[in-house]
Amino acid sequence: MSTTPAANITVRTSNSTRPVLDMLLPEFERASGRKITLVLDTAKNSLARIKSGERGDVAVLLGTSVDTLVDMGILTAASRQPFARSVIGMAVLKGAPKPDIGTVEAFKRTLLNAKSVAHTVHGPSGAYFPGLIARLGISEQVKPKTVTRPGGYIGVVVTAGEAEMAFQQICELLAVPGLDVVGPIPEEIQHNFDSKAAIFVESKNQAAARELLEYFARPANAATFIAAGLEQLLPA
Repeated sequence: MSTTPAANITVRTSNSTRPVLDMLLPEFERASGRKITLVLDTAKNSLARIKSGERGDVAVLLGTSVDTLVDMGILTAASRQPFARSVIGMAVLKGAPKPDIGTVEAFKRTLLNAKSVAHTVHGPSGAYFPGLIARLGISEQVKPKTVTRPGGYIGVVVTAGEAEMAFQQICELLAVPGLDVVGPIPEEIQHNFDSKAAIFVESKNQAAARELLEYFARPANAATFIAAGLEQLLPA
């Protein structure tokens, strides 16, 4: 990696990948001499803002969003690479009893017995929740006791005492102090969220952006992804 000071890099990303980027980027900045600026928003808003004309050097977003932006000619197809895989989990207030979510039936019972369940509206996991409880046949019982926010880390609703448990990607639950992550929801009803990274066609820092993507793909970073509640995905 070059140690010659060079152009700064702007990375547009969403809340689910922020924790691992916060862990990864300081080392890259020290070694490269570059400064990284993160532009953060919900997954849905990030995509909309880029579609409306906002730009950067690198995007780290849901794979489907990156694919859409490549198809639109906003991100370069040749630079597109896998970044991470995230799964959905449940969390409760630190020290509170952890409910059983180990099987689909246990998960259903936990939702039915819960006083309140928090999820986002615009986040990928939050958007998945209404369809999931419909599939499980418990919408009528669970929907009235859901607590929602447009986006962000929904775990703060639990730490504020406004909900008993939170439903979100594990990487986002881990980012909230004061929570205990119960675990992932059962595999039969799990939904994986794969993110990708790519370079903006209009980036004036193409070489620096490529350097950053190469750094993301280092196998030595696998433990950092795990610590952030993610699985690192490597280019084929």
